Amino acid sequence: MKLLAFDTSADVMSIAVSRDDGGSAGLWQLQGEGGAKASAGLIAGVLGLMQQAQMELRALDAICFGCGPGYFTGLRTACAVAQGLAFGAGVPVLPVNSLLALAEDARHSHLPDVAPLHVSAMLDARMEEIYLASFAWDGLVWTELQGAVLARPQDIQVAPQAHGVTVTAGNAWAVYGEQLTGVDVTLPKVQALPQATAMLRLAPQLLAAGKAVPPEQALPVYVRDKVAQTTAERAAIKAALAAPAP
Repeated sequence: MKLLAFDTSADVMSIAVSRDDGGSAGLWQLQGEGGAKASAGLIAGVLGLMQQAQMELRALDAICFGCGPGYFTGLRTACAVAQGLAFGAGVPVLPVNSLLALAEDARHSHLPDVAPLHVSAMLDARMEEIYLASFAWDGLVWTELQGAVLARPQDIQVAPQAHGVTVTAGNAWAVYGEQLTGVDVTLPKVQALPQATAMLRLAPQLLAAGKAVPPEQALPVYVRDKVAQTTAERAAIKAALAAPAP
């Protein structure tokens, strides 16, 4: 199988190419600045890795991209690049849940031999909020336990599951630590981010489940409906901050 994957949903842009076609196997990867800054380096990074792998885009079985949730501009960039490359190459697109990729990165990097494993994936959403989803690993496949939601740190509740090991993973602890009062303090905290290499490991399960789509059907997942304040809202906030204390 030949795959290209990239994620720009968080602060780190992650790109990876894999080839395992029976004759030869290889993995090439690259990291850079993510989010809004990914637009400057994503296409060049993809083409550079494809050149290193000595593969053409049309030889790929799929182009995987982190569909979110995550930073708004980063998701739009990843989706647009995935669509454009896939249209030109005539290959399908595989949208991958960025929080699932985060959970897989945590499992593979820190808990490779643990099953059953329950991961509460928490990604900083800025604006004093967190993207949260939970997943279970049975040793072979992942199952989504709770779909992605947007929550304030103090509203998140995470407790140990009855069977297996429960961990929290992501970058939320580094940002909101003391505000996560509803998370059991005894649970392990794993630093992790959505990674393209994690998406490559997830791809076989997702492809087998029929999750690949034509380029025109590949869309980002926005959990937050409101990504910017109106001019009036900004003016009101500015006035409130400037008002003298009573």
